[in-house]
Amino acid sequence: MKHGQSFLGNVCVLGLGKTGVEVAHYLLGLQPDRVSSVTLFAGSTTDESEVTRELTKLGVRVVLGCEEVSGDFDLAIASPGISEFSRFFLSARDCSREIVGEPEFAWRESPERWVAITGSNGKTTTTSLATALLREGGMSAAAVGNIGNLCTTEVARRRPDEWFVAELSSFQLATTSLMHPRVACLLNVTPDHLEWHGSLEKYALAKEKVFNNLDAGDLAVVSAEDEFCLAAAARLEERGLRVLYVGVHVQPSHELVAYVRDGRLVVCLGGNEHVLVRTDELSIKGDHNIENALFASAVAVELGVPDEAIGRGLVSFKPLEHRIEPVATVRGVGFVNDSKATNTDSTEKALAAFPPGHIVILLGGHDKGTDLTSLASVVMRTCKAAVCFGEAGERIARALEAKGGDACVLRAPHLREAFACAVEEADEGDTVLLSPACSSFDEFQNMAERGRLFKQLVAALEDERGGSGHRG
Repeated sequence: MKHGQSFLGNVCVLGLGKTGVEVAHYLLGLQPDRVSSVTLFAGSTTDESEVTRELTKLGVRVVLGCEEVSGDFDLAIASPGISEFSRFFLSARDCSREIVGEPEFAWRESPERWVAITGSNGKTTTTSLATALLREGGMSAAAVGNIGNLCTTEVARRRPDEWFVAELSSFQLATTSLMHPRVACLLNVTPDHLEWHGSLEKYALAKEKVFNNLDAGDLAVVSAEDEFCLAAAARLEERGLRVLYVGVHVQPSHELVAYVRDGRLVVCLGGNEHVLVRTDELSIKGDHNIENALFASAVAVELGVPDEAIGRGLVSFKPLEHRIEPVATVRGVGFVNDSKATNTDSTEKALAAFPPGHIVILLGGHDKGTDLTSLASVVMRTCKAAVCFGEAGERIARALEAKGGDACVLRAPHLREAFACAVEEADEGDTVLLSPACSSFDEFQNMAERGRLFKQLVAALEDERGGSGHRG
C-alpha cells in the first residue's frame, strides 16, 4: 500500500458500461491489501454476457437487472451516466459509508498534478490542446476523463511526473467532494442536460464544483464573456483565489487575463505578458476555438511552459475528429463533420466559422427538449439550407419555419437520407456541415458513430463522382 492510500474495504461499483468494468478491474488489482470485495451492480435492463462471466470468473460479484442496490459497503463508485437523483444511485448511497464518482476516486488514488477542464462546449478541444502544449514544453501529460481515457485506468500506469489534464462533465463533477486540481477551467455554461440536473441553475452549480477545493496557490480560469462564469468568478475572488479571465471579443479589465490584441493571443500572468501566435496561424477555426486556445495557453503558462513551446504547439495543433473536422471537398463542395455539437450553443458557434449564405446544415437527433429560439434565428440568417432529421427533426424544422428567413428548410427521416438531401442542395463553394445540435441516441450509440457514418457517406460520394475531391 502506497503512503496515503487508504484501506477501501468492501466496494460496490454502479454500472456495467466501460467505466464500471474498468473500475472493477482496477479494484481487483488492489486485493487483498486494500480491497476486501468487489460487487458490481448493473442496471435493470442488463443480462448475462461475456463481460459479466469474465468479471465473475475474476472474483467480482455481479448483480444483474437491478433497480436498487442492497448490502453493506464501505465505498460505492458510480459511473457518470447514473443520475445522482435516481433510485439506483440513492439506494447505493443509503447502503454505503460513502459514494463517489469515478474521477473523484481516481483523484484520491493519485492526487498530484491535475488540471480540470469543464464547460458546456469546447472541453475536448481545450483538454487536448492543453495536453499538447504541456508535451511541447517537454512535460509528461495525459488527457483523461470524459475525453475517453478513463482516469482510473490511467492512474494504474501513470508516470511519477505526469500531469493529468482531465475533461470533466457535469455528471462527473456532481459526484466530487475532495478533488483538488492545480488549475481548474470553466469555459462556459449554456443549457444542456437539464433533464438530468433538473434546472439550468443546478447544472451550473455542478460545473462550478470544479473550483470547490482550490486554494491560494492554485489558478481558476474563467470566461469573461459568460454570465455564469462571471458569477462564479466573483465567488472565487471572495475566497481570495487567483482568477484569470479569458476574452475573445473584449479585453478583461483584470490583472490576470488572456485575450486577443492586434490579432495575437496574449496571456498576462505572474506579472509577465506572454505574447503568443497570431489567430490566423491556428489550424482550428472560429472564435470559439480562439477562446479554447486562450484557455489552454493560460494553463500552459501557469505550469511553466516556455512561450516558444506554446507557440509551436498552438500552430501545429489540428482539428479533432468530430469537432468542426474538415472531411473532404468534392467538386467544390466542402464537407465538415461537427458531430460533437450535441447542443444548440455548440452549433451556433460552428456556424460562425463559415461564410454566411453558403452553408447547408444537417440538424437533428435525440430531442433533449432544448429551447430552439436562438438556434432558429442563427440558422435562418446564415444558412442556405437546413436539412432536419431524426427524432428532433420535425420540431427543429417547425421552429426554423416559424422564425422565417432565407434558408430552405427540408426534412429527412435519418442521417443517410439527410446527407443525400444536403448534397442535392449544395453548389460549388458551399459547405455541407453536420452540426446536429442534438445528441445521437435516437439512431446511434454515440456521437462518434454518427460522425463516422457522415465521413463514410462523404467517401462514398467521392468514389461515385470519380474521386474528384480532396481530403480535408
